Amino acid sequence: MSLLTQRQYPNTRMRRMRKDDFSRRLMRESTLTPSDLILPVFVLDGDNRREAVASMPGVERLSLDLLIEEAREVAALGIPALALFPVIDPAQKSEFAEEAYNAGGLVQRSVRALKQACPELGLITDVALDPYTSHGQDGILDEHGYVLNDRTVETLLKQALSHAEAGADIVAPSDMMDGRIGAIRAVLEQENLHNARIMAYSAKYASRYYGPFRDAVGSSVNLGGADKTTYQMDPANSDEALHETAMDLAEGADMVMVKPGMPYLDVLGRIKRELQVPTFAYQVSGEYAMHMAAFENGWLEADAVILESLMCFKRAGADGILTYFAKRAAQLLNE
Repeated sequence: MSLLTQRQYPNTRMRRMRKDDFSRRLMRESTLTPSDLILPVFVLDGDNRREAVASMPGVERLSLDLLIEEAREVAALGIPALALFPVIDPAQKSEFAEEAYNAGGLVQRSVRALKQACPELGLITDVALDPYTSHGQDGILDEHGYVLNDRTVETLLKQALSHAEAGADIVAPSDMMDGRIGAIRAVLEQENLHNARIMAYSAKYASRYYGPFRDAVGSSVNLGGADKTTYQMDPANSDEALHETAMDLAEGADMVMVKPGMPYLDVLGRIKRELQVPTFAYQVSGEYAMHMAAFENGWLEADAVILESLMCFKRAGADGILTYFAKRAAQLLNE
């Protein structure tokens, strides 16, 4: 008989430890701090430009000069890193996404400027082709519209290398191509970029929660009615996520990602328990939009629900959380 089954009322009153704030704090199993948070940001070309994302109230696309100001605020709040996503001019998009690895491209220029202005802030760059392709898919297509795996990996490793050479601390392949982590790790080693870290989006699902993000980066129009089910994971699967994650680790990933977040906490928990590696989760744009709709309608209490939603990631095993609520949460945690 286990200890749990032996504990009975009234010898055991579970509410005893809940009575006072001090004892609730003493027995608290999970903690949330600004150091657990990563803020995703959207950068666009130009100066003094600020564009609201209609489907993500409170989120804006920022030109680099304004993003540098934002980065300084983020660092002052104790948030350790930004995740950078580009908004590419439609004229620069192409079938083969050549702009993705342009050394003078928007992401590469942004990384150099941000590292100079705010060197203590970690920079995570998205390694994926969908912001750069004229068709909105994350890779190079064959004549039937199928994403070619190995041809896409050739472009991804060029993109990742250009980001690392610009000064990115962490490159984050979010494309879900097979073998891309090993290919990127090999080229980083070859170029003596030994400390460039890889955050693999290892369990990225073919989710319908990504719509507002695609609006923000401008890929939804290019994608049209197509989907990404031939390379992103089936939402019905969790064993598969373990296989994906183990393969990425074997190929040289330093940390792994589950995306989306709250609907996939079971997957997050399994990966952390079974593989015991640095594990991150992304509270994606659809999750953010749903919360904001409830807040704006007065259906939920914003500050308390934001912190509760982020705590659930920590309880499930996340070492860090990408969230559009990062600044607001850090302000609340610092009070």
